[in-house]
Amino acid sequence: MKKIVLFASGNGSNAEAIIRYLDHQSTATVAAIFSNKFDAKVLDRAKNHGIPSIVFTKAQLNETFVLEQLEQLQPDLIVLAGFLLKFPELILSEFPKVINIHPALLPKYGGKGMYGRHVHQAVLDNKEKETGITIHYVNENYDEGKFIFQKAVNIEDCKTAEEIAQKVHELEHQHFPRVIFEVLNSKF
Repeated sequence: MKKIVLFASGNGSNAEAIIRYLDHQSTATVAAIFSNKFDAKVLDRAKNHGIPSIVFTKAQLNETFVLEQLEQLQPDLIVLAGFLLKFPELILSEFPKVINIHPALLPKYGGKGMYGRHVHQAVLDNKEKETGITIHYVNENYDEGKFIFQKAVNIEDCKTAEEIAQKVHELEHQHFPRVIFEVLNSKF
């Protein structure tokens, strides 16, 4: 059984979609959920599914605490699912198979500070006709790792950042779990 570790900072809707998808697979499981927020709703989702969770500080992420936890788990894949901190090179050097989802069509609207509502508002302000998702490998720079998958959606009918977010979330939930499964099975 292949093991996935999820990192999330907030609500955890992508984590939930991944967990539910893998519940129907016999070759992979979510071994743990890591969060840098003690009050993140994703921790409730982990508990509801009987998945161990580990909460840490930014300092613990950049020192050895998180790395030591990962070394104990030995995941086959690390997935950033709404994780808002920069992933440290210390961990990437030991676990290079890390993927992330970004709520835009990179390279547009990527980089430090471009997450969630900030991305959707920038897309709206620039009067884009489409946006989408990018699933990519993580490297030492924000949103610059090799692309694995992109999917666009038309947003010409959207009047608010929230309407854009809804369309992007639908794409995330539809495609992210499947792409993770395919990455685990070396289709990317």
